[in-house]
Amino acid sequence: MTTVLDTLPDLELAGAGATSREIAQQPDLWRDVAEIVAGRRADVDAFLTPLLAQPRLRVVLTGAGTSAFAGQVLAPALSRQLGRVVEAVPTTDLVSAPRESFPVDVPTLLVSFARSGDSPESVAATRLAEQCLTEVHHLVVTCNADGRLARDHTGAPRSLVLQMPAASNDRGFAMTSSFTCMVLGTALALGGELPGDGVDRLVAAGRAVVAEAGPVVDALAATRPRSVVYLGSGSLKGLAEESALKLLELTTGAITVTADSPLAFRHGPKAVLDDATVVVVYLSTDRYTRAYDLDLVRELRAQLGAGQVYVVDGDAQADPALGDGPRIAVPGLAGLGDVVLAVAAAPVPQLMGLASSLAIGRTPDNPFPDGEVNRVVQGVTVHPLAD
Repeated sequence: MTTVLDTLPDLELAGAGATSREIAQQPDLWRDVAEIVAGRRADVDAFLTPLLAQPRLRVVLTGAGTSAFAGQVLAPALSRQLGRVVEAVPTTDLVSAPRESFPVDVPTLLVSFARSGDSPESVAATRLAEQCLTEVHHLVVTCNADGRLARDHTGAPRSLVLQMPAASNDRGFAMTSSFTCMVLGTALALGGELPGDGVDRLVAAGRAVVAEAGPVVDALAATRPRSVVYLGSGSLKGLAEESALKLLELTTGAITVTADSPLAFRHGPKAVLDDATVVVVYLSTDRYTRAYDLDLVRELRAQLGAGQVYVVDGDAQADPALGDGPRIAVPGLAGLGDVVLAVAAAPVPQLMGLASSLAIGRTPDNPFPDGEVNRVVQGVTVHPLAD
């Protein structure tokens, strides 16, 4: 079946060429990311090992928008792997309330995610951390070697810049390649290499998702849903938040979007459901967590009908208890965890955003031609913080 990604000349004319290429290229870039981190392993370990040996070290993952959601994907898994609390705190919170964001003066590793590294909050967050804390080290994960954040921290005594592949510095408005590359690069740097043929399996899964999800999301977008709900638990809640942002951005707010965890969704947000709502549930690979995800899928399919509730699933076999509702498989990732699943599954909501944007006549590469919202945020005044 022909999908939106198979019509590149038409996509160029429709103002979607960059976004479509940047979605499709991701599996190849993930291999590049793994090679970059492996090639810098000695530098990464020399920087991180003495920090992670400090029992009082606080690890904060920060960024704005999609970059903040990268931290939300990573924080639960890194907390488990590192045996310490790892917090995802957006730069927008750090900059607007630095004393509350850094309430205790403890040694801190600030991991900053930035596609361009030129947004005012990205630069200000690192400077405010220096002002508020006696000891702070910076791991800057960025897609733009020429950005202000990379330039400020390259060669700095308590900083390490981890540069993602140049092609991950998306030209399109929406962050796609940049999101998955920064998540993967940080997972490899802080959590260690994937076991065995893990990188090959991730790349193969991503290629399968890009190929197989296209017809599903094209058909979904053609139904013109009034609202879409994305749900995920643990690390996959961060993916749900990012998924909602992709659809919101690329359709310029034309579709009402909600993101939550399956358990929390029953506590009020479920009120959004109606016969024009589509729900997408990311099923965790953790057996315990997955049980809660499956409970809600069964409940929602009974309430809405199976056709309105989609699952994105890293399990090799579909759960027979879920019936015949729509399922997008993310194959071959057994044992690699939900962060890897989030990376491989991210093209699904990206394609959903692309197809929905085109279906309602938007231009995905630049959905806000009048500049109401910009690729690099503008109009932010960073106010001085009194000592």
